[in-house]
Amino acid sequence: MRVVIAEDAVLLRAGVTRLLADEGIETAAAVDNGDDLLGAIKEHRPDLAIVDVRMPPTFTDEGLRAALAARKEIPGLPVLVLSQYVEESYAVELLSGGAGGVGYLLKERVADVADFLDAVRRVANGGTAIDPDVIAQLMARGRRNPLDALTARESEVLGLMAQGLSNTAIANSLVVSHGAVEKHIGNIFSKLGLEASAEEHRRVRAVLTYLGR
Repeated sequence: MRVVIAEDAVLLRAGVTRLLADEGIETAAAVDNGDDLLGAIKEHRPDLAIVDVRMPPTFTDEGLRAALAARKEIPGLPVLVLSQYVEESYAVELLSGGAGGVGYLLKERVADVADFLDAVRRVANGGTAIDPDVIAQLMARGRRNPLDALTARESEVLGLMAQGLSNTAIANSLVVSHGAVEKHIGNIFSKLGLEASAEEHRRVRAVLTYLGR
């Protein structure tokens, strides 16, 4: 796997690069601003971009805007946002862009290296990895149908799916059977109008519907 990292804090940039190298993941480029991120992505065509939100020159939303531009340039480019902030408008655009391979983690809540590396691999493989606090802030913006048709439990299951949890992990979290989780997920697919297709593809589409509203 080859990644491009965009992070203006030099120590964090070096630390992430080292963590990935220890796992055999190559960093094709590590940059500190949005313009260089877009250039590096075009040049290296990585398997994943790990992006901070706020970078020079204005420290507002350069990273997310560059990531969105990169996904337009390379449709389906997996992007994992690693930030201190939830930039709601651009986050919704990124997460509801109609393709998988998206993640949004909050730096101060990444407490386990193994969990971070799992998120890296999951997003690079087309899945999702969304911090629960990010989900809560985005969901606070309000929801529209067809999500309103979901029961409270189905919404809870879909929220855990958005975090990237497997069926087994969801069952353990909710203290229910694996079969109960499968039934809830089947109901979610049905209510969201997701016709039969590859299981992972439907999971990603369900999560994007949940986040994009």
